[in-house]
Amino acid sequence: MFMSLLVVAQLSAAEPAMPAGLHGLEDTFHHEILSAEADHRYDVFVGLPPGYDAAGKTRYPVVYILDGGPLYPLLRGYQRYLRLGEETPAVILVGISYGTDDWRQGNNRSHDFTAPAEERDHWGGAADYRAFLGKELIPAIEANYRADDERRILFGQSLGGQFVLYAAQTQPDLFWGYIASNPALHRNLEFYLTTRPERAENANLFVSSGRLDDPRFREPALRWIEHWSAERTPPWRLETRTLDGHGHFSAPPAAYRAGMRWLFE
Repeated sequence: MFMSLLVVAQLSAAEPAMPAGLHGLEDTFHHEILSAEADHRYDVFVGLPPGYDAAGKTRYPVVYILDGGPLYPLLRGYQRYLRLGEETPAVILVGISYGTDDWRQGNNRSHDFTAPAEERDHWGGAADYRAFLGKELIPAIEANYRADDERRILFGQSLGGQFVLYAAQTQPDLFWGYIASNPALHRNLEFYLTTRPERAENANLFVSSGRLDDPRFREPALRWIEHWSAERTPPWRLETRTLDGHGHFSAPPAAYRAGMRWLFE
Protein backbone atom coordinates (compact mmCIF):
# COMPACT_ATOMS: atom_id res chain seq x y z
CA MET A 1 0.00 0.00 0.00
CA PHE A 2 1.01 3.64 -0.45
CA MET A 3 1.56 5.79 2.60
CA SER A 4 2.95 9.25 3.21
CA LEU A 5 5.98 9.73 5.43
CA LEU A 6 6.12 13.26 6.79
CA VAL A 7 9.09 14.99 8.39
CA VAL A 8 7.34 14.46 11.75
CA ALA A 9 7.23 10.72 10.96
CA GLN A 10 3.42 10.52 10.71
CA LEU A 11 2.09 7.99 8.22
CA SER A 12 -1.16 8.19 6.24
CA ALA A 13 -2.61 5.41 4.10
CA ALA A 14 -3.01 5.51 0.32
CA GLU A 15 -2.95 3.05 -2.64
CA PRO A 16 -0.94 -0.17 -3.29
CA ALA A 17 2.66 0.51 -4.31
CA MET A 18 3.28 -2.41 -6.66
CA PRO A 19 1.28 -3.82 -9.59
CA ALA A 20 -0.56 -7.09 -8.93
CA GLY A 21 1.41 -10.20 -9.77
CA LEU A 22 4.90 -8.92 -8.91
CA HIS A 23 5.07 -11.02 -5.78
CA GLY A 24 8.86 -10.59 -5.62
CA LEU A 25 8.11 -7.00 -4.64
CA GLU A 26 5.22 -7.70 -2.30
CA ASP A 27 5.06 -6.10 1.14
CA THR A 28 6.57 -2.93 -0.28
CA PHE A 29 5.29 0.40 1.01
CA HIS A 30 5.78 3.78 -0.61
CA HIS A 31 6.36 6.98 1.33
CA GLU A 32 7.23 10.56 0.60
CA ILE A 33 9.48 12.73 2.70
CA LEU A 34 10.17 16.42 2.22
CA SER A 35 13.58 17.00 3.72
CA ALA A 36 14.33 20.24 5.50
CA GLU A 37 17.97 19.21 5.84
CA ALA A 38 18.56 18.49 2.14
CA ASP A 39 15.84 20.84 0.83
CA HIS A 40 14.47 18.13 -1.44
CA ARG A 41 11.58 15.68 -1.80
CA TYR A 42 12.30 11.94 -1.87
CA ASP A 43 10.31 8.80 -2.62
CA VAL A 44 11.04 6.09 -0.07
CA PHE A 45 10.22 2.40 -0.63
CA VAL A 46 10.18 0.07 2.37
CA GLY A 47 10.25 -3.69 1.81
CA LEU A 48 9.34 -5.89 4.75
CA PRO A 49 10.68 -9.43 5.26
CA PRO A 50 8.40 -12.49 5.17
CA GLY A 51 6.66 -13.02 8.47
CA TYR A 52 7.06 -9.41 9.53
CA ASP A 53 4.73 -8.67 12.44
CA ALA A 54 4.27 -5.02 13.36
CA ALA A 55 3.11 -6.06 16.81
CA GLY A 56 5.88 -8.62 17.33
CA LYS A 57 9.14 -8.40 19.20
CA THR A 58 11.58 -9.21 16.39
CA ARG A 59 13.65 -6.30 15.10
CA TYR A 60 15.37 -6.48 11.73
CA PRO A 61 18.54 -5.03 10.25
CA VAL A 62 17.71 -2.24 7.82
CA VAL A 63 19.52 -1.78 4.49
CA TYR A 64 19.24 1.78 3.14
CA ILE A 65 19.68 1.68 -0.66
CA LEU A 66 20.81 4.82 -2.49
CA ASP A 67 19.52 5.33 -6.05
CA GLY A 68 16.48 3.39 -4.91
CA GLY A 69 14.53 4.01 -8.12
CA PRO A 70 16.52 1.46 -10.13
CA LEU A 71 18.30 -0.38 -7.31
CA TYR A 72 15.43 -1.05 -4.90
CA PRO A 73 13.45 -3.35 -7.27
CA LEU A 74 16.67 -5.02 -8.40
CA LEU A 75 17.89 -5.77 -4.89
CA ARG A 76 14.46 -6.45 -3.41
CA GLY A 77 13.99 -9.44 -5.70
CA TYR A 78 17.61 -10.51 -5.24
CA GLN A 79 17.38 -10.30 -1.45
CA ARG A 80 14.32 -12.57 -1.63
CA TYR A 81 16.38 -15.21 -3.45
CA LEU A 82 19.40 -14.80 -1.18
CA ARG A 83 17.14 -15.28 1.81
CA LEU A 84 15.61 -18.43 0.31
CA GLY A 85 19.15 -19.78 0.07
CA GLU A 86 19.91 -18.64 3.62
CA GLU A 87 22.78 -16.50 2.34
CA THR A 88 21.57 -13.35 4.08
CA PRO A 89 19.44 -12.65 7.14
CA ALA A 90 15.89 -11.33 6.98
CA VAL A 91 16.14 -7.56 6.58
CA ILE A 92 14.04 -4.48 5.95
CA LEU A 93 15.04 -2.80 2.68
CA VAL A 94 14.65 0.98 2.32
CA GLY A 95 15.10 2.38 -1.19
CA ILE A 96 15.54 6.16 -1.45
CA SER A 97 14.50 7.40 -4.89
CA TYR A 98 14.32 10.63 -6.85
CA GLY A 99 11.53 9.29 -9.05
CA THR A 100 13.47 10.18 -12.20
CA ASP A 101 16.88 9.84 -13.84
CA ASP A 102 16.73 13.42 -15.13
CA TRP A 103 18.39 16.16 -13.04
CA ARG A 104 16.00 18.68 -14.60
CA GLN A 105 13.08 16.69 -13.13
CA GLY A 106 14.60 16.42 -9.65
CA ASN A 107 17.34 13.78 -9.68
CA ASN A 108 19.78 15.42 -7.28
CA ARG A 109 22.25 12.55 -6.85
CA SER A 110 25.30 14.37 -8.22
CA HIS A 111 24.78 17.00 -5.51
CA ASP A 112 23.52 14.82 -2.66
CA PHE A 113 26.12 12.05 -2.92
CA THR A 114 29.30 14.06 -3.37
CA ALA A 115 32.01 15.92 -1.54
CA PRO A 116 33.00 19.21 -3.24
CA ALA A 117 34.92 19.15 -6.52
CA GLU A 118 36.60 22.20 -8.03
CA GLU A 119 35.34 21.66 -11.57
CA ARG A 120 31.76 20.77 -10.56
CA ASP A 121 29.98 23.64 -8.81
CA HIS A 122 26.90 21.52 -8.13
CA TRP A 123 28.88 18.84 -6.29
CA GLY A 124 29.25 19.03 -2.53
CA GLY A 125 25.87 18.32 -0.95
CA ALA A 126 26.86 15.18 0.95
CA ALA A 127 26.83 16.83 4.38
CA ASP A 128 23.21 17.90 3.95
CA TYR A 129 22.21 14.49 2.61
CA ARG A 130 23.91 12.80 5.55
CA ALA A 131 21.90 15.08 7.86
CA PHE A 132 18.71 14.10 6.01
CA LEU A 133 19.46 10.44 6.67
CA GLY A 134 20.55 10.86 10.26
CA LYS A 135 18.04 13.43 11.47
CA GLU A 136 14.96 12.71 9.35
CA LEU A 137 14.78 9.43 7.46
CA ILE A 138 16.40 7.01 9.90
CA PRO A 139 14.35 8.28 12.90
CA ALA A 140 11.17 8.05 10.84
CA ILE A 141 11.89 4.48 9.73
CA GLU A 142 12.82 3.39 13.23
CA ALA A 143 9.71 5.02 14.69
CA ASN A 144 7.37 3.25 12.28
CA TYR A 145 8.96 -0.14 11.60
CA ARG A 146 10.54 -2.87 13.71
CA ALA A 147 14.06 -1.78 12.84
CA ASP A 148 17.21 -2.82 14.70
CA ASP A 149 18.97 0.48 15.39
CA GLU A 150 22.25 -1.37 15.99
CA ARG A 151 22.26 -2.99 12.53
CA ARG A 152 21.83 -0.13 10.06
CA ILE A 153 23.46 -0.74 6.67
CA LEU A 154 24.07 1.71 3.82
CA PHE A 155 24.47 0.51 0.22
CA GLY A 156 25.50 2.71 -2.70
CA GLN A 157 26.78 2.29 -6.27
CA SER A 158 29.00 4.70 -8.26
CA LEU A 159 28.32 8.21 -6.90
CA GLY A 160 26.20 6.40 -4.32
CA GLY A 161 29.36 4.47 -3.46
CA GLN A 162 31.12 7.79 -3.01
CA PHE A 163 28.46 8.80 -0.50
CA VAL A 164 28.89 5.52 1.38
CA LEU A 165 32.56 6.40 1.81
CA TYR A 166 31.66 9.99 2.73
CA ALA A 167 29.41 8.79 5.54
CA ALA A 168 31.96 6.21 6.70
CA GLN A 169 34.73 8.82 6.74
CA THR A 170 32.80 11.66 8.36
CA GLN A 171 30.25 10.02 10.67
CA PRO A 172 31.16 6.33 10.87
CA ASP A 173 28.83 5.60 13.78
CA LEU A 174 25.73 6.53 11.76
CA PHE A 175 25.63 3.02 10.27
CA TRP A 176 26.91 -0.33 11.46
CA GLY A 177 27.57 -1.58 7.93
CA TYR A 178 28.71 0.25 4.80
CA ILE A 179 28.77 -1.33 1.32
CA ALA A 180 30.34 0.79 -1.45
CA SER A 181 30.08 -0.62 -4.97
CA ASN A 182 32.33 0.91 -7.66
CA PRO A 183 32.74 4.22 -5.76
CA ALA A 184 33.16 7.07 -8.25
CA LEU A 185 35.96 9.24 -6.83
CA HIS A 186 37.26 10.61 -10.11
CA ARG A 187 36.80 14.33 -9.32
CA ASN A 188 37.58 14.59 -5.61
CA LEU A 189 39.79 11.65 -4.68
CA GLU A 190 42.06 13.74 -2.44
CA PHE A 191 39.21 14.35 0.01
CA TYR A 192 38.79 10.60 0.44
CA LEU A 193 42.51 9.96 0.87
CA THR A 194 42.92 12.60 3.58
CA THR A 195 39.66 12.54 5.56
CA ARG A 196 40.19 10.26 8.53
CA PRO A 197 37.59 9.84 11.27
CA GLU A 198 38.15 8.73 14.81
CA ARG A 199 38.19 4.97 14.98
CA ALA A 200 34.68 3.54 15.17
CA GLU A 201 34.78 0.19 16.91
CA ASN A 202 31.39 -0.94 15.56
CA ALA A 203 31.66 0.33 11.97
CA ASN A 204 32.23 -2.19 9.17
CA LEU A 205 33.16 -0.99 5.68
CA PHE A 206 33.06 -3.17 2.54
CA VAL A 207 34.38 -1.67 -0.70
CA SER A 208 34.30 -3.45 -4.05
CA SER A 209 35.41 -2.54 -7.55
CA GLY A 210 34.49 -4.39 -10.72
CA ARG A 211 37.57 -5.57 -12.59
CA LEU A 212 35.96 -4.41 -15.86
CA ASP A 213 34.89 -1.01 -14.51
CA ASP A 214 35.70 2.07 -16.59
CA PRO A 215 39.30 3.12 -15.77
CA ARG A 216 38.17 6.63 -14.82
CA PHE A 217 36.26 5.04 -11.93
CA ARG A 218 38.38 1.97 -11.25
CA GLU A 219 41.76 3.69 -10.99
CA PRO A 220 40.73 6.19 -8.28
CA ALA A 221 38.88 3.39 -6.43
CA LEU A 222 42.03 1.27 -6.49
CA ARG A 223 44.05 4.19 -5.13
CA TRP A 224 41.56 4.51 -2.27
CA ILE A 225 41.74 0.77 -1.60
CA GLU A 226 45.56 0.78 -1.68
CA HIS A 227 45.76 3.79 0.62
CA TRP A 228 43.42 2.57 3.34
CA SER A 229 44.42 -1.10 3.11
CA ALA A 230 47.97 -0.04 3.96
CA GLU A 231 46.80 1.44 7.28
CA ARG A 232 47.86 -0.66 10.26
CA THR A 233 44.75 0.43 12.19
CA PRO A 234 42.09 1.65 9.75
CA PRO A 235 39.20 3.63 11.26
CA TRP A 236 36.77 0.78 10.57
CA ARG A 237 36.79 -2.96 10.14
CA LEU A 238 37.63 -2.91 6.43
CA GLU A 239 37.21 -5.43 3.60
CA THR A 240 37.98 -4.73 -0.06
CA ARG A 241 37.24 -6.92 -3.08
CA THR A 242 37.70 -6.95 -6.83
CA LEU A 243 34.63 -8.39 -8.55
CA ASP A 244 35.83 -10.46 -11.49
CA GLY A 245 33.77 -10.25 -14.67
CA HIS A 246 31.86 -7.14 -13.59
CA GLY A 247 31.83 -3.64 -15.02
CA HIS A 248 30.31 -0.46 -13.70
CA PHE A 249 26.64 -1.36 -14.04
CA SER A 250 26.66 -5.14 -13.61
CA ALA A 251 28.34 -5.03 -10.19
CA PRO A 252 25.63 -3.92 -7.69
CA PRO A 253 23.99 -7.33 -7.07
CA ALA A 254 27.38 -9.01 -6.69
CA ALA A 255 28.58 -6.23 -4.37
CA TYR A 256 25.39 -6.48 -2.31
CA ARG A 257 25.71 -10.25 -1.91
CA ALA A 258 29.41 -10.16 -1.08
CA GLY A 259 29.03 -7.23 1.30
CA MET A 260 26.08 -8.71 3.15
CA ARG A 261 27.73 -12.10 3.49
CA TRP A 262 30.87 -10.44 4.88
CA LEU A 263 28.91 -8.30 7.34
CA PHE A 264 26.96 -11.26 8.71
CA GLU A 265 29.58 -13.98 8.39
